[in-house]
Amino acid sequence: MNDHDLELLRRAIAISASAREHGNHPFGALLSDPSGSVVLTAENTVVTGRDVTGHAETNLVRLASATYEPSELAAYTLYTSCEPCAMCAGAIYWAGVGRVVYALSEVELYRLTGDHDENPTLTHPCRSVFADGRRPTAVDGPALEDEARVPHIGFWVDGPTDGG
Repeated sequence: MNDHDLELLRRAIAISASAREHGNHPFGALLSDPSGSVVLTAENTVVTGRDVTGHAETNLVRLASATYEPSELAAYTLYTSCEPCAMCAGAIYWAGVGRVVYALSEVELYRLTGDHDENPTLTHPCRSVFADGRRPTAVDGPALEDEARVPHIGFWVDGPTDGG
């Protein structure tokens, strides 16, 4: 992981804060092309979209797979504020994205959310999902966990529907 990776990871964390401001769960993601330029961004829309699959990564992958071929996406990197859950890791794999960089680990997310009804966290590492596939998906993370925690502070206590 290099300085540019950390810069883009910070942008994903900023997107997660934006998702919270928009009334959703605090998760954000972006996609960079092989040159490192950001080509797509997405935030969580679970609450406002009334869709439990509206995670930042799945929203991003839907856009990416409609725009790029899997052969192209193999050279792209998805940056996300939190380790992709099993559903998101599966979507990333099926889209053919070649690399994932994440900030907050799924285990640390579970520590923050506890048993909150709106985030029944799976503590299944994304690396395990990718390892079961037939094509490689590189993974870097966790990184910048202290920064990635900030949008979550107080959120899972109050919840998104009552000002959290």
